[in-house]
Amino acid sequence: MPILAGRNLIGKEKLKLASLGTPELLIILVVVLLVFGVGRIGKIGSELGKGISAFRSGLREGQTDLNDEEN
Repeated sequence: MPILAGRNLIGKEKLKLASLGTPELLIILVVVLLVFGVGRIGKIGSELGKGISAFRSGLREGQTDLNDEEN
């Protein structure tokens, strides 16, 4: 029987919470498709891409502002 120490298991058994296999990922994908639908997932992906692009652009702009202030 493993001994609990805080969140970790001590002993021969180890806790594997983050290990997702192919079947689990497929089930998650099917559930997402059923909930949102194909068209809405495309829109979500597009908006997510635009958001990431704007975030990176803002980071670059902030970095150039810092470099300009140093010179």
